[in-house]
Amino acid sequence: MNRLLLAAYPESYRSRQGEELLTCLAEAYPGRSWPPPREVAALARAGVRARARAVVDDTARPWWLDGIHLTALVLAALALVPYLQDVWHWALHIDPGRHAIAFHFSGWYPWARGPGTRIRLLPYGLLPLVCLIALLRGKSWIALPAAAAMIYAGATFNSNTLFGDEGKAGLGYYGLGAPITARDLVLSGTLCAACAVLAVCRPGRLRRHSYRWLVPVVLAMFVAGGLHVISISPAFQRGLFALEVAALIAAWVATAATGDYRWLIPVAAVAFIRTQAIVVQPNAFMRSLPDMVVLLLLIAPLPVLAIAAQRRQSRALLE
Repeated sequence: MNRLLLAAYPESYRSRQGEELLTCLAEAYPGRSWPPPREVAALARAGVRARARAVVDDTARPWWLDGIHLTALVLAALALVPYLQDVWHWALHIDPGRHAIAFHFSGWYPWARGPGTRIRLLPYGLLPLVCLIALLRGKSWIALPAAAAMIYAGATFNSNTLFGDEGKAGLGYYGLGAPITARDLVLSGTLCAACAVLAVCRPGRLRRHSYRWLVPVVLAMFVAGGLHVISISPAFQRGLFALEVAALIAAWVATAATGDYRWLIPVAAVAFIRTQAIVVQPNAFMRSLPDMVVLLLLIAPLPVLAIAAQRRQSRALLE
């Protein structure tokens, strides 16, 4: 189990010092397959810092381009969240039946239909999934048409029969904030704009991530589809909230360690999308927390990250 902790470190660190770290853990905690929680947190924090420094030391691309790439990845994953169950059921030819609260039917064939659902060929969730996979591999020329198709599907949800009404009229929930459906075009529009910038700025310069980053996505689909957990269920919301808090902490650790602003860009984009959703749809707010608390939680990370970057840069000048 100790080897799982090495995944937090970049590959160069694992090849040089991975075995030494495992030996130290085995000697410090003999007979234990997992160190104490405090040690786990310290190792994870050190791993995030090492990865952040490795990213900043790579000068093959400017920091802002990397930040926009991170933003597109985060938004594609965010757009996929409400449709995890639908894509999983569609791929395995599963009819969710009464479990499909927001999705009436997950048919494979064009003539498959459910009660109150138009005929559709593909699930809407395939679009953000294709976009996410393309962005992971640095292929923005594939991600851009997928993001543009998301805008088209949302803008024509009353007349478009390719995707039916699956997910476009149903609820989608993105952690803190109001529910966002495919017909709310701010998320898909921002994602498309980010993909357009990446496509214009020489896609060959983009960072290419391993397919191993898709393992959490497949696992999330298995949990959502296998256990019939939809995105508006309390368990899903709590799990997503915990994941987002961990991501924000990781962004803060990386920013404080390097003084780089690239991690501020995706945080700002997500805060903007959720804040506008609450402002535009105040009556649709999930009411999981008081309105002002949610707005504070959405906006507070921005100055925190900016201050952390500024303090790190000031220390670097003094050194």
